Amino acid sequence: MATVTLISVTTLGAVFLPQLPPERLRAVVRAADESGLEELWLWEDCFRESGIATAAAALAWSDRLRVGVGLLPVPLRNVAIAAMEIATLTRLFPERVHIAVGHGVQDWMHQVGARVESPVTLLREYIAALQALLAGERVSTEGRYVQLRDVALDWPPPAAPPILAGAIGPKSMRLVGEASDGAVLTAGNSPSAVVEAKKILDAGSAAAGRKSVPVVVYLHAATGPDAEERMEAERANWQYDTIADRSVVGDAATVARAVRALADAGADTVVLQPTPDDPDPEGFVRFVARDVRPLV
Repeated sequence: MATVTLISVTTLGAVFLPQLPPERLRAVVRAADESGLEELWLWEDCFRESGIATAAAALAWSDRLRVGVGLLPVPLRNVAIAAMEIATLTRLFPERVHIAVGHGVQDWMHQVGARVESPVTLLREYIAALQALLAGERVSTEGRYVQLRDVALDWPPPAAPPILAGAIGPKSMRLVGEASDGAVLTAGNSPSAVVEAKKILDAGSAAAGRKSVPVVVYLHAATGPDAEERMEAERANWQYDTIADRSVVGDAATVARAVRALADAGADTVVLQPTPDDPDPEGFVRFVARDVRPLV
């Protein structure tokens, strides 16, 4: 019998999708915490649910679960307010909060009058100011989009938390490698796409004289009843030409193989993203923690 070598990723998590009503979050958090899930990730999608409010509730309802927000759209949030909220969460729940920032969906930013001419410039200025504020610095800056005048947090965290950033295009991805503390890649990236993204991220890190940043990758995943049909609906919703290598459907062993493929491609963390119509969100997080994790 052939020997199978398992390649472990640092972290395996799951997403609570904002298509679910906020009142469903508590049961999913409890299921995640009790089953031993490492991380539960939340989204701040317009115009569904707040990333910070849901993160605070999830952290309060759990004992050991780490909670990620991926991501906060920076055009919507003044950087000083974001720093205050992140610092508060970090002090209340040390080492249990992961925050990612990014451009946000440009159509949504246009809807609320927050779209900017240069999203890359805004993200660069924003990350630098946010990191400085969370490090306890007093910040004055007059950027193109970020202006702070003698601003410092009264309650900075004892240690500045990492600030991750999401990116899709090559310019943004290079910036994430240069300036952030980690990258978040959306679901729909095949292992080969992750390899290419990692090259761009690493080039950005090298240009800034930094080590490579860790990479979080979302993975479309479905198991149980009607999984194939539900994933086909996801393919149509995201307008993928094909779902092959962009998702995984099946039992724990099948899902674990897809996770390991992303780990081989350079993912440090893989976060399984259920379909919005998954019939059992609580069961999904238990499946990830109890069935998939031991195989990864």
